[in-house]
Amino acid sequence: MDATAPTTSPAAAGGAEEIRLEGVSKVYGDGTVGVQELDLVFAAGELTVLVGPSGCGKTTTMKMINRIIEPTTGRILLGADDVTRVDPVKLRRRIGYVIQNVGLFPHQTIRTNVGTVPRLLDWDKRRTRDRVEELLSLVGLDPALHGDRYPHQLSGGQRQRAGVARALAADPSVLLMDEPFSAVDPIVRERLQSEFLRLQEQVRKTIVFVTHDIEEAVRLGDRIAVMSEGGRVEQFATPAELLGRPVNAFVADFVGADRGLKRLAVTGIDPDDLEQPPVVHVADGLADARAALEGAGARWAVVLDDDGQLHGWLSVERAVGAGTVGSAARRMEAWIPTGASLKAAFATMLQHEAGWVAVLDGDRFLGVLTPESLHAALRRSVEGAVPETAGSTLA
Repeated sequence: MDATAPTTSPAAAGGAEEIRLEGVSKVYGDGTVGVQELDLVFAAGELTVLVGPSGCGKTTTMKMINRIIEPTTGRILLGADDVTRVDPVKLRRRIGYVIQNVGLFPHQTIRTNVGTVPRLLDWDKRRTRDRVEELLSLVGLDPALHGDRYPHQLSGGQRQRAGVARALAADPSVLLMDEPFSAVDPIVRERLQSEFLRLQEQVRKTIVFVTHDIEEAVRLGDRIAVMSEGGRVEQFATPAELLGRPVNAFVADFVGADRGLKRLAVTGIDPDDLEQPPVVHVADGLADARAALEGAGARWAVVLDDDGQLHGWLSVERAVGAGTVGSAARRMEAWIPTGASLKAAFATMLQHEAGWVAVLDGDRFLGVLTPESLHAALRRSVEGAVPETAGSTLA
């Protein structure tokens, strides 16, 4: 199978390295096939998720990258290096590794745990200390409060943060993560996911992330490889492409019948999707505003202040009398920033029981999304998706 991602990434300048699997398979002594003939490229600086049912070869694939499991056939390239020809101990010191149950040393403090790999690399004490302090702060742990505690004195979420800090300690180019957030409750898990996305924006590592949860895969992944029993990759694509056009029944079943709703979360707002309702200003007279509404055949208008910022909205029923628009306008609660997703727009409409939601670029009003325009935006997104399948390459 040939399922390749682009080999360059805007984030590659941050020191991340591309990972390339060429004809990689794993066959055990009893003939069991763990993974078969994988051709995959994990782009530098991107987070790629391996997702699928239990026993499909997700963890096996990941463990072959740092040679915890040796491949039977094929090559695995980390940058220009064939990992099968590199000393495995040295290899693992340049790859961060985070597992489900963290794996912190229980008899060591969090500060000592995080500094494990720098000490193995013979960093001096000051450099190690500074790096540990930096990373604890980066993952949201107060060095003064948490640094000298032991793992059992931290919550599950805090231990996971410490595990990520330890994996990043020697500034590896690659981070492998095996279901790192699955052992915590849903609320903590969502917080950890959000924090991890924030962290990845800062560190821009090449990350291979294993999960069985399609919701987590869609939320975190730049690209997703859906694997099936026997270690096959059924589809390798961006979250939007995967949800918009599953390539076969297996992928469609795995991503779920509600994939349209999931797709809302990974589809951004395009300015071309916005409608432009009538606009009036706070200082306008109500009679003029009513004339503008009636002339446009509209039931309501967006109200902007003197600086062009969103002030509220005005219905045609309230555009009566001799006052100004500002005196009759209603406060606009249903608004979202331009960087939000269609899911956020839909949720805001529901929360405020609104027929439309304003879209702002900072304080500047751009337009509105209605249920109709939101649906049209989602349809155009689906129609524009080109799935990546065996033998194809994304443009």
